[in-house]
Amino acid sequence: MKINFKVRAKNPQFWIQIALSIAAPVFAYYGITGADLTTWGSVGKLAIDALSNPYVLATAGVSVYNALNDPTTRGLSDSRQAMSYNLPKKDVRR
Repeated sequence: MKINFKVRAKNPQFWIQIALSIAAPVFAYYGITGADLTTWGSVGKLAIDALSNPYVLATAGVSVYNALNDPTTRGLSDSRQAMSYNLPKKDVRR
């Protein structure tokens, strides 16, 4: 498995995708809405509950796997071209 994490880490969209991959299963399982997270105590309790629930951890893990996977290549690795990048590739449209 070769993934260019150095470049992915420089892309804000990658971090948004990872955060949503973890938050969505947690929020769905516990039926959480934004109104439920009005104190840091409630956020901490939710995090502890989620970390102690194997089902939530498994669904979040599957979700993160899907966020890491590049569907344009075989397996989990990035393409040779993507591995050669030092920065995320900019889309050049003419």
